[in-house]
Amino acid sequence: MNLVSSCQSFEVEVEENFFVVKNENQEKNNLNYRKTIDNSFIQFHFALSGNSVFKFSVFYKMEVKNGDYVVLYNPNKNLPVNITVNQNSTLFSIFISIKKFHKLFSEDADNIHFLKDENISEKYYHKSNIPNSTLLILNELKRFDNNSSTKKLFLKAKIYELFSYIFNKNRDLNVEQCPYLNNEENFKKIKKAKEIVIENMTNPPTLKDLSFEIDLSLKKLKEGFKKIYGKPVYQFLLEHKMELAKKLLSDSKNNVNEVSLKLGYSTASHFIAAFKNRFGVTPKMFKKNY
Repeated sequence: MNLVSSCQSFEVEVEENFFVVKNENQEKNNLNYRKTIDNSFIQFHFALSGNSVFKFSVFYKMEVKNGDYVVLYNPNKNLPVNITVNQNSTLFSIFISIKKFHKLFSEDADNIHFLKDENISEKYYHKSNIPNSTLLILNELKRFDNNSSTKKLFLKAKIYELFSYIFNKNRDLNVEQCPYLNNEENFKKIKKAKEIVIENMTNPPTLKDLSFEIDLSLKKLKEGFKKIYGKPVYQFLLEHKMELAKKLLSDSKNNVNEVSLKLGYSTASHFIAAFKNRFGVTPKMFKKNY
């Protein structure tokens, strides 16, 4: 498949039975995108900005709003693409054959519902908010250089990275393995603790104050937070700040000093050291390369 483009749509075949489409509409009129897709493909659609409407029949439509993504697969019926991309909207779509997709997760197929043997003939539909962990990847995909000689390699690498985040089996812990998820009250308290440290990331509370605020013992806060989120409170907060730093640096309006202040660092040098320790490059170098 060759690259197909219009003033607002770009389609790239990454490799056989694996292609991506970016529909970006900055015009006053809506953009209509149609494509014949058979039942051997699974579809991923990410609303990076604005809203898009999927038309499955005269009677059935589905709106995918800004910040949402949808996964579609029906082994028993073709799902041709008929999408209206509203003005000031960007929709990024991935189409990959189920066989090729299955090979990517051959060792972990049992952890993905629609890849299990008993579900092989069942249709699959999933709609959710785009995970924060994937936003930077999607922004990089949105801005890919269509004229680059390595665009296919770039797209393939980034999409595989995207899949690894979305289908990370450790991202959502099994309820049976986590007593803090079985205990709904404790789970709500620890979730509140996460929200508090994020909201106050420039001046986070001490663990003692945090445990008092959520009405949970310090021991249970430490144990529960690590069980649910995979890391201690302040390590979680540091990684959150570093991911946010990448998003802020990707915006040309923000310089390194401004990002440092927004994240609550007393000096830019402390921020630079933390960023380099996390990603191996300075914020300035990241911003230049990005």
